[in-house]
This record gives sequence, structure tokens and C-alpha cells, in this order.
Amino acid sequence: MSDWQLSAENVLQTRDGYVADRLRRAILRGELRPGQKLDQNEIAALLNVSRSPVREALRTLAAEGLVAVYPHRGAVVAELSRDEFEEISLIRVNLEGMAAALAAPHVDDERIAILKSILLEMDKVSDLDQWVALNRRFHNTVYRAVHRPRLLALIQSLRNTMAPYIRLYITSNDHVDAARVGHQLIVEACINRDEKLAQLETQKHLKSVYEEALKTLEFGPSSNVEDS
Repeated sequence: MSDWQLSAENVLQTRDGYVADRLRRAILRGELRPGQKLDQNEIAALLNVSRSPVREALRTLAAEGLVAVYPHRGAVVAELSRDEFEEISLIRVNLEGMAAALAAPHVDDERIAILKSILLEMDKVSDLDQWVALNRRFHNTVYRAVHRPRLLALIQSLRNTMAPYIRLYITSNDHVDAARVGHQLIVEACINRDEKLAQLETQKHLKSVYEEALKTLEFGPSSNVEDS
């Protein structure tokens, strides 16, 4: 667990927040993989902190759905079963389609220019982390055209939960090519201020990602526990 270690820096954060940020970034970038054990002593030593902020950081990430904490086993990077991945995919398709529909009438010329600039930059980058960041920025630029903070917070949370899995899938050039087409169609819908088309193209774009990801990714064990 050394690849993700970053040197300490002068930031206005609590130690809990510092540790949570370092771990969150490592999980979202795939440097800490689903199911990987998170040893508190090792993390504390790598980040030059005591165990107390590590414990608090793990609680924070558990609340975000990025970490699972088990009695007598400790903390691990959260895993998704195939059923959970499919369920979150369905929710995201509907939520992000709704966000695009709400936003489309408010995407002005300045925001369109930003979206086109992001797409041009995505075509140029070869670094996966940069591409992922630009992809996230593209969708956020659309959704933030309208003020719906609770909707955006839900999307962000679900996106982070899926991020380690989606990142494994998008390493292929086929995905990048397909994403380019999907993004362009979303921009065209926004240019026309077409709510229904923006919703449709966003949903089609996301569905294609999830359906292809399901064919290639490996998931954690399914839970057989049902609500009583």
C-alpha cells in the first residue's frame, strides 16, 4: 500500500480530514482495490499520523460507502456485488438523466463553450486519471447549469461508490471512443436546449458504460441477507 502515499503538505485540514482525503483519492483512483484490507497501523505509519485520525477517517469513508468495517476483521475497501452494481447503475441512469433534463434549458453559450473545451482536452490526454477528472468535470458542468444541490450530492455519492469499478473498465480505447460520441450528443442536445433529448442521450451514454462494464468486471460476493 505504498503507491498512493503522498508527502505531508501544509493544508488547512484536520488530521482526520487529511487521512480521509488521501484514502478517498487512492480508492477512487484504483490504487486501493475493492476488498483490499486497510491496516490502521500501516496507514498511520505511511501518513505519519496516530491511529486516532485513521479510525475517524475510516468511519467517514464508511459513511460515504467507500469503506466497509467488519467486527473482528477490520476495514476493507468496499466491494460491490453484481446485483449492487446493477442497482446503482439503474439509479444513476435515472438521476443523471433527470439532472440533464433539468439543466438543458439553462446551459448557456458560455457553458457550451466550456463543454466543447473539455471534450477537446479529453481527446488530447493520455493519462487515465486526467481523463477521468475531465469526464467528471464534463458531466458536472452540464448538471450544475441548474441549482439542484441535493440531486448533485446523490449523484456524486453514487458515482464515488462505483468509481473503482468504472475506472477498471474505462482503460480500454473502445470505451474512450464510445464516450466521445455520447458526450458530443449530450452537447448537441444542450445546444438545442432540448430537455427530453438531453435526458435520453445522457441515459443512453450511461447505460452503454454500465452494460459493457458488467461484461468484463469481476464483483464481490452477493449478499443473501434480506430485510425482515
